[in-house]
Amino acid sequence: MRILGVIPARYASSRFPAKPLADIGGKSMIQRVYEQASKCKSLLEVVVATDHQEIADEVASFGGKFVMTREDHQSGTDRCYEAYENLNQHFDYVVNIQGDEPFINPKQIIELIQLLDGATPLATLAKKIDQEDDLMSPNVVKVIFDKNQKALYFSRSPIPYNRTAAKNNWTGNHDYFKHIGIYAYRTDVLDKITKLKVSSLENAESLEQLRWLQNGYSIKVNETSYHSIGIDTPEDLEKVKDFY
Repeated sequence: MRILGVIPARYASSRFPAKPLADIGGKSMIQRVYEQASKCKSLLEVVVATDHQEIADEVASFGGKFVMTREDHQSGTDRCYEAYENLNQHFDYVVNIQGDEPFINPKQIIELIQLLDGATPLATLAKKIDQEDDLMSPNVVKVIFDKNQKALYFSRSPIPYNRTAAKNNWTGNHDYFKHIGIYAYRTDVLDKITKLKVSSLENAESLEQLRWLQNGYSIKVNETSYHSIGIDTPEDLEKVKDFY
């Protein structure tokens, strides 16, 4: 099976402009993501999809491969699809690897790829929540899925609501999962979902994956035990530097 890894990396960001170029221990963030993704040998190829020449130059400087894409994409999914089209090669699946997780574990990518059998249209990961603060935070996306590992819903609210749990002890009474934002798309499905209109559920929660669910596409979910560290702000970068 031919699987392409794409790292969307846009330059503009309201909270952290030029984030992919931020220095982490002597390497740019985009280099660290690229190197981690490249350790996954199940990916036939890894490319950075960017909209800015400075990022492209940085990728070229460490010997990585990049694809130039438009500036006006609304999501990483759209940028992944343009990168796939621009490569003009056949792949069975595209894996969207977040460009702001410099310590992503290659084993997470493998766990995602384990779901890809040609029939699976879309796939992602989830990790068990063990902190009550994470469960209640609207910045941590939660997911519930059925016995066949198909997502039922994603939400910024704690789902399911636990009416019998004591206050501040929900995680002790039920298994809750946070969504890990890495996706795999079957390429024919990727073509179709980028043409869908924004849905009402997506508008309400500001989560693009709800557009896919609302339009009848199933999303397979694999559970991971690996922790990932995302960087959204300069403050997050300082914490990551301490971690590094």
